[in-house]
Amino acid sequence: MGANESLPGDGPIPEMHHYYSKFMRECPSGQLSLHEFKKLVGLQGLDPQGDLYIKRVFDIFDLNQDGFIDFLEFIAAINLVIRGKIDQKLKWYFKLYDADGNGCIDKKELLSIFTAIQAINGHTNMTAEEFTNMIFQKIDVNNDGELTLEEFITGVERDEDLMELITKSFDLSNVIKVIQNGRRHSV
Repeated sequence: MGANESLPGDGPIPEMHHYYSKFMRECPSGQLSLHEFKKLVGLQGLDPQGDLYIKRVFDIFDLNQDGFIDFLEFIAAINLVIRGKIDQKLKWYFKLYDADGNGCIDKKELLSIFTAIQAINGHTNMTAEEFTNMIFQKIDVNNDGELTLEEFITGVERDEDLMELITKSFDLSNVIKVIQNGRRHSV
């Protein structure tokens, strides 16, 4: 409601200068390493599963795969999480699950990433196994034990409950809020 309220659209993120100063304060070199990224989002000292998840998130944000997140990659990531359309987010989630990058998600990949997310978020009303089986039961249309990007997006978009579950489970906006607000107060 204030002067910095943004209009819908594709313009630059209004808080760009805020992100930039925070990014440069946390990361004077302009290159955020995995260790610094964990520090920035307050997720160091996780168990191995949690560490694996954060590493996957980092790798996906690291668009040019140079082992660092620069400011443009950082803003692209924030933009996706805050403003991304649902199919962009689903593509992003798919990349997150497809650990070996072969273009398909198998049960093992989904199970390991969901276990890792549970280790961080902690709250869920089903086990990682139940979650994985349910997803495959609902959207693996040809029953080959693998999900293609198309199967994943179509399946999730067709099922509102699944969409809500996936969006909630993999919501990174809490990470973004930490980045936006620092540690002083949580929104």
